[in-house]
Amino acid sequence: MGFVGSARWIYSLLICIISIAIVRFSGKIQSSISDFALPVSPIISYLQTESISIIRAPDSSSAQSTVPIASQMSIPRAIRQAFLAIEQPEGAGARVRRSIGTAKLRNFSPFLMLDHFTIGKGAGFPDHPHRGQETITYLLSGGVDHEDFAGNKGTIGPGDLQFMTAGRGIMHAEMPHENPDGSPNVGMQLWVDLPEKLKMCEPRYRDLRASEIPTVTADDGKAIIKVISGQSHGVDSVRDLAYTPVWIFDITLKPGGEVTQTLPKGWNAFAYTLSGETTFGKDSGAASASSSAGSLSKTVPEYHNVVFDREGDFVYASSKPNSREHSRFMLVAGQPLDQKVVQYGPFVLSSQEGVYQAMLDFQSSSNGFERARGWESEIGKRMGYEEATWKMTEGRTSWRAYELFQPLFAVEVAILTRAHC
Repeated sequence: MGFVGSARWIYSLLICIISIAIVRFSGKIQSSISDFALPVSPIISYLQTESISIIRAPDSSSAQSTVPIASQMSIPRAIRQAFLAIEQPEGAGARVRRSIGTAKLRNFSPFLMLDHFTIGKGAGFPDHPHRGQETITYLLSGGVDHEDFAGNKGTIGPGDLQFMTAGRGIMHAEMPHENPDGSPNVGMQLWVDLPEKLKMCEPRYRDLRASEIPTVTADDGKAIIKVISGQSHGVDSVRDLAYTPVWIFDITLKPGGEVTQTLPKGWNAFAYTLSGETTFGKDSGAASASSSAGSLSKTVPEYHNVVFDREGDFVYASSKPNSREHSRFMLVAGQPLDQKVVQYGPFVLSSQEGVYQAMLDFQSSSNGFERARGWESEIGKRMGYEEATWKMTEGRTSWRAYELFQPLFAVEVAILTRAHC
């Protein structure tokens, strides 16, 4: 009996050591799994290609929601960095330029991810889950249908927005229209972190139509600002549609135009250029005092993300007088959340335990994912199984292969949970 007991003890110790080793090298394991030629679903693709990231947001205790009024004493925000968003495959045949949520800009609180997407005929984002974040989808051209496991359905068109709060759990699909002229569907999708106390709130949708968005002009009509959320030149947005305070502007500058946009103090802010060349910032003594590390001004072409320092009162942008086209960019600011970010693919929580629980809940269809069991969206059926599998394999994902990997998924979750305990 003594030998058998010792053997069992040694066996348990070996299992523990192996489990810990698996957790420590899970990134390598996931990378090796992703090299198989087998098709993988969006959730599994996320779990394979995205390692768990744990980031403590900067202390936001000093962040204020007060909006400074631009004056001679105001300080422009300096530029921290600017970089090109590289196009990559995503979903089923879609193409995205991801700038937030990459190695260059990871979890820029409260922002988790920013995609500039292009979806052509036969492509899309079939059934997939979320927990713990909000998504804001802004359609620039075309049309996109959405459907979730709660029976919600809808369509957004050019200039429309959809705000989705995943909360405790949602499973949905986003599929594009087939435009008569064959043009692709283009838009922006921003993931915003939820405050920890709202991570398990009930999911919800809110649509904002293009006709509801106020527009203001500046610089004798050479600057046109769509006030999607926030305040600009005395004009307020219609309503707040996200739990986390976020300001969003769609700004167009005609050749020679300029704009000064004040932002709440202490908020993180960035601009994403959609077309033309835009110069951000201007050289001045005030700008020099605002940041010792950031650039004072920078001219960037389309498809670039420009990140601003948190210090300063406003963002200044201009277009060269001899520009051949208008410049257009999105300007976004958000209140940082003083909380840990633990993200594993579509699940965004504030602890490893929370991520493990989300994975288990989705796998077992419980605690918010009850309606996910056996659910298939109608819009996702536009894409046949074979076609979807081929397209998603090309993009290293597949939307119908989750059942194939479900046992492996369950084992991985169990090992991670035991090792953490």
